[in-house]
Amino acid sequence: MNLRQLVIDAWSWLNYKPVMTEAGRPGSRVFPELAKTWVPSQELRRLAAYKVLSSYDNNQAGQLAALGGDASALERRELGDAANLVDTALGYLLGSEQKVAVEGAESADEATPTPGAADAAAVQKRLRAWADKELLTFRVQQAERAAVLLGDSVMVLAWNPEKQRPTLRVYDPGFFFPQWDDDADDDFPRRVHLAWDLPADDDAGLKARVRRVTYELGPISEGGDADEETPATGARTYPWEPGRASNTTCYLTDAEWLLEDLNGETLDRLPMSKASFRLGEDGTELNQLDLMIDFVPVVHIANTIPDGGEHWGRSVLARVLQALDELAATDSDSSAASATTGTPIIGLAGARLPVDRATGKAQELEVKAGAVWQLGETGRMDALDTSPQLAELRARVDHLLERIASNSRVTAAGLGTLDATEVPSGYALKLALGPLDALIGMMRLAREHKYRLLFKMVQRLHQAGRAEGWTAGETLPARLAWAPHTPTDRGAVLEEVVTAYGAGVLSLETAVAMLLEAGYPIKDASQEVERIRAMAQQEAEVRMAEAAARRGRDEVDEDQEEDAGPGAAEERKPVKKEVERVPVGAGR
Repeated sequence: MNLRQLVIDAWSWLNYKPVMTEAGRPGSRVFPELAKTWVPSQELRRLAAYKVLSSYDNNQAGQLAALGGDASALERRELGDAANLVDTALGYLLGSEQKVAVEGAESADEATPTPGAADAAAVQKRLRAWADKELLTFRVQQAERAAVLLGDSVMVLAWNPEKQRPTLRVYDPGFFFPQWDDDADDDFPRRVHLAWDLPADDDAGLKARVRRVTYELGPISEGGDADEETPATGARTYPWEPGRASNTTCYLTDAEWLLEDLNGETLDRLPMSKASFRLGEDGTELNQLDLMIDFVPVVHIANTIPDGGEHWGRSVLARVLQALDELAATDSDSSAASATTGTPIIGLAGARLPVDRATGKAQELEVKAGAVWQLGETGRMDALDTSPQLAELRARVDHLLERIASNSRVTAAGLGTLDATEVPSGYALKLALGPLDALIGMMRLAREHKYRLLFKMVQRLHQAGRAEGWTAGETLPARLAWAPHTPTDRGAVLEEVVTAYGAGVLSLETAVAMLLEAGYPIKDASQEVERIRAMAQQEAEVRMAEAAARRGRDEVDEDQEEDAGPGAAEERKPVKKEVERVPVGAGR
């Protein structure tokens, strides 16, 4: 008797899938690329989970189930519900825009800026210029969709000497293989592989290969460059930590192996003697190349906060995957029932069937508009009514959609399936969106530190590359600022800001920041504050000039009165002209 092996890990929610129940090499029978010998066995469940989730995103879950033994699954209707759930969660996560924000930069334009505010504003301006050139918004959307769908995503930075700036690229998390030391207490791996298969190309004469890009932290080689920053002692002073010597650097290796040359070696033990190393843009062989930095320029983004001892995130589809299967099956049943409702099954008794003159056999009757059937005296026609079953199936579809919205925490209001007439007030809608607010808050919290780490690496790569404007010094904390994920009552926010600022309980900077978060078209808060103050100063100057002009006219009038004598003032007094009052009834 074959029993399934019970496995409890970060992907246990997929255990009901036949492709995930193989204890030895899960998914290798359905996904041939996972059968490669170089793929580490401990990574197979993660890679198989990514494949399964991708099949749902591409409406291929039925094909996957058919490969697992369910032949009827090929007829399953998949209408994009999984992709819609992913895209909806992604839209709420990203908000309307994302901006790079450096702590302290917002006070640079104040009358009494905080210490270091000018430097923070300068770094923020340079980081935003880099973000525009590197299409950061586009890269973030690439990475975040993979993270929301698969649970993980990977971003890699590299210094480009020609562009004089770091480049940012997004990789499939299935290519990401971090090497964690069992005895190490570090938050980040000291060695990371990015590896994938390169298929054979007969036209180019290339055989099937595996490519592996490795970033590894290690001691600085004493045989390094003999410049002022690389003394013979194997220590180096990095520009972001002046006055502190470090003996750690990051090495890059980019190599390929022919699959036919491998004899069961796993990714971390590929024979270097059979490796073919790639060349950099300047012709340098990428074999243990010293990158002149003391960190691994790879950022792993998890969709959720990992459990203790884990490193991987969880897909937004994880908790509702079986419900999506039920929904697809119910949609298929509903489609079949609608066919029999529109074209019902009819039973005839005592009918005279037409005969085919060529064969002499009775012809089949077709149910169509205008058809006439001849029945005998005792003839009878009965139609099978499947409309009640169709109504029940449609009700079940609605029920499943509600369960999916509830259990995924995107909510019916978030998915747009909530009837507006069912919401009695804005407060009720806010309560309905409560689970979505908690979900987005958790997802953004899981990413907060990773984006801070990304911008720290960007600053340090600029310093290491001696880019123009980037001087040596401590790295300033920067983060990715998200826009509100749900619409706000802009009128209420404006009234609150006007009242609080007028009462003096809010500064102008805070008031503008609140309007910016509410969705007002303010591109830069500091520039908006500067414009408001300039307008206020201009209005004050105009009022002062008008007051001075009035005082001047009054002084001139007084001087003229003194010169003209005491009777002149009486002559200039306006004389009231008495108007004769006419009775209302006069003229009648």
